[in-house]
Amino acid sequence: MVIDTHQHFWKYELDKHAWIDENMKQIRRDFLPADLEPELKANGIDGCIAVQADQTEAENNFLIKLSKENKYIKGITGWVDFKSDKIEERLDYYSDFEIMKGFRHIVQGESDPNFLLRKDFSKGISNLEKHRFIYEILVFPYQLGSVLEFVRKFPNQLFIIDHIAKPYIKDGFMEGWKLLITEIAKSENVYCKISGMITEADYESWTFTQLQPYIDIVLDSFGTKRLMFGSDWPVCLVAGDYFTVKELADKTVIKFSEKEKENFWSTNAIQFYNL
Repeated sequence: MVIDTHQHFWKYELDKHAWIDENMKQIRRDFLPADLEPELKANGIDGCIAVQADQTEAENNFLIKLSKENKYIKGITGWVDFKSDKIEERLDYYSDFEIMKGFRHIVQGESDPNFLLRKDFSKGISNLEKHRFIYEILVFPYQLGSVLEFVRKFPNQLFIIDHIAKPYIKDGFMEGWKLLITEIAKSENVYCKISGMITEADYESWTFTQLQPYIDIVLDSFGTKRLMFGSDWPVCLVAGDYFTVKELADKTVIKFSEKEKENFWSTNAIQFYNL
């Protein structure tokens, strides 16, 4: 079994999806389950986690509706306002939806490098554990200092880092990211997705050889029981295609034992997301 732990759906709107800049014109259109299903079948993928791309509860409703119509959507990572006074009420509401597995905030878009450590945000996060919701961490490397304190602050909360925290692969910078991601990985409540790397490299000229040092660091840091596969479809299309991303993951695990491969492709995701 293979689970893709990171993909998106959207009905493209220029204002809502302003993060899709001029260099990403290939994905300035709608991407819906009918577009993804052939890719999953062609690449032997059994199910996926649909991750929010818009910070509204309307996005949650959109993804819940799609999941009812498409059984290969096994879970949803949505969005709630963790700073809201009504956060407990909203989490209580979503706990009635088995398909909702957790939440994330697009922290990479926040100007404050310590956004995760704000008291109001942390107070909201403290309510996740009792509902068994996970939290996905989407940050740039310069925000990893706050991530380190954040994950230590909530030792019983399950976290997963999206896109190996987006190291500066195109520019070849590694040491600062390496230092912090290695330290963060010492917290055993933190997992990591092998995803989103080709769009952090040069879209046109990236190679597996260029990516491998970054992959090796997360393999050494998180081990085979806390890593998962994610395609980051359709964002990946600006630098490749679904087959290319799956092939990259195949190369990543080529030296794994059969049990370790099973962990990476499905078991870790099934346990983490409570599928």
